[in-house]
Amino acid sequence: MDAAIQEKVNFWLTGNYDQATRDEVARMAKENPGELTDSFYRNLEFGTGGLRGIMGVGTNRINKYTIGMATQGYANYLRKSFPNQEIRVAIAHDSRNNSRFFAETAANIFAANGIKVFLFQSLRPTPELSFSIRYLRCQGGVVCTASHNPKEYNGYKAYWNDGGQLVPPHDTNVILEVEKIASVNEVKWSGGEANITMIGKEIDEAYISMVKGLSVYPEIIQKQHNLRIVYTPIHGTGIKLVPEVLQRFGFSNVHVVDEQATPDGNFPTVIYPNPEESEAMSIGLKKAQQIDADILLGTDPDADRVGIGIKNGEGQWVLMNGNQTAVLAFNYLIEARRAKGIAQANDMVVKTIVTTDMIDRIALKSGVTCYNVLTGFKWIAELIKEKEGIENYVIGGEESYGLLIGASLRDKDAVSAVAFLCEMAAYEKDKGKTLYEKLIELYVEYGFYKESLISITKKGMNGQKEIAEMMEVFRSNPPAVINGSPVVELLDYELRTGKNLQTGETWAIRLPQSNVLQFILADGSKISARPSGTEPKIKFYFSVNSKLDQAADFATVQALLNARIDNIIRDMKLK
Repeated sequence: MDAAIQEKVNFWLTGNYDQATRDEVARMAKENPGELTDSFYRNLEFGTGGLRGIMGVGTNRINKYTIGMATQGYANYLRKSFPNQEIRVAIAHDSRNNSRFFAETAANIFAANGIKVFLFQSLRPTPELSFSIRYLRCQGGVVCTASHNPKEYNGYKAYWNDGGQLVPPHDTNVILEVEKIASVNEVKWSGGEANITMIGKEIDEAYISMVKGLSVYPEIIQKQHNLRIVYTPIHGTGIKLVPEVLQRFGFSNVHVVDEQATPDGNFPTVIYPNPEESEAMSIGLKKAQQIDADILLGTDPDADRVGIGIKNGEGQWVLMNGNQTAVLAFNYLIEARRAKGIAQANDMVVKTIVTTDMIDRIALKSGVTCYNVLTGFKWIAELIKEKEGIENYVIGGEESYGLLIGASLRDKDAVSAVAFLCEMAAYEKDKGKTLYEKLIELYVEYGFYKESLISITKKGMNGQKEIAEMMEVFRSNPPAVINGSPVVELLDYELRTGKNLQTGETWAIRLPQSNVLQFILADGSKISARPSGTEPKIKFYFSVNSKLDQAADFATVQALLNARIDNIIRDMKLK
């Protein structure tokens, strides 16, 4: 075993750790040295989604001690950043195993450092935590969740005083503070319990009232209140607020999927508690078919991602991907605000660089500014803060099933998104159309954009190296042609430069540094590559497009676009 890893192991065997932890380290050393190495070969770091990993003992795992050291480092940074002030933080957690324990651990450490803590009395959606930071005028906040990851995972998302997740320099500075802590003995584990205040229903009410105020067409909901809605929280926190929000919006025909209604960190009915996965939505689909629903919606365990199902032109249920959902949501808000007479000249929308460019076209035609930011909702939050008081933020979103309507919080919000997607369905139904028909209509108007994503998992210490090597090969030796179409532009967000590969022209990319590559092809296709910030994966995003002359041609053009994506994947040897 590497000497540095062995030193960490020895420290955990002899240091101030509980007996159960020491026993587990000793067991792995004896029975599973490979697992031991993976548990200690690195320290978990903040990525695009904060601290996230498999639960267990070790520096590369989520446990009391890694949570504790992260919290102590964060507390130290808050005290340095806001000297001579009363520092306040809000803390929430999802339905995962140990999430309550981790949230209470963090609360006790903040409190012991003299920080006033607002701890939710039970599980709550992540977006409500973002809202509560702003509502309670906190300098920071934490939610213990691993979002949509499998049940073995947990995590720790840290927030700043604007309600957004940590961005540079704060994320790096928190890590630097954590690294200064030589041992768990330097963590203040207890002693400030009087600084902890339990919160719950009063914040729920403020949040729900805010969401209800976002509705554009309450009068249409009143007419279409009987819209048949099926909703599944997939054993997560959505059950706490989504049914209540739908009722407050005025929907009276909501059917919750009973098999997935109870919060449960074992996620007994699914493999991955992720509305991106058809398997996770399958029970909801069955119920939607049984009652002939108008729309199916599912949220992930911390209720920041939403997936939807709708009926196609043949009456068959199909699941929308995140790009399609975003197109419908962005277009609805732009269109409905204009029709209602509440659109403003300085309206803006925000998306990420790997989200469909169809949104850019919709915004351009509507005279609305569309900004593109790096992957991760923290960058959308950062832009909202930058433009506050100058431009009017309307909606932001990303292809990974995240939407944020309005600026009262600063993270993706599946609770309000569910309500808005239902309002959209009611709006179209009132005009005698379905959301599916509306989507096809938009394809005819703006072009048929088809997106796909593949993730290649590379686990363990070698996995990180393999991912880095894959990115370096694409960066140093970019393909000149992909699927028979010349690569006309290479955008390197790590080097922050763009290059026209045919003319040699270069330009600066005015976004923060990020390990992302994009290949723009002559036929309009776009391929993006980036390592995940929260999982041991490298992700490849594919976007192709074609003109769609009429709705009747949809199936034919879709088949051609699917074939183009498949050919690109084969040509790049990604499968």
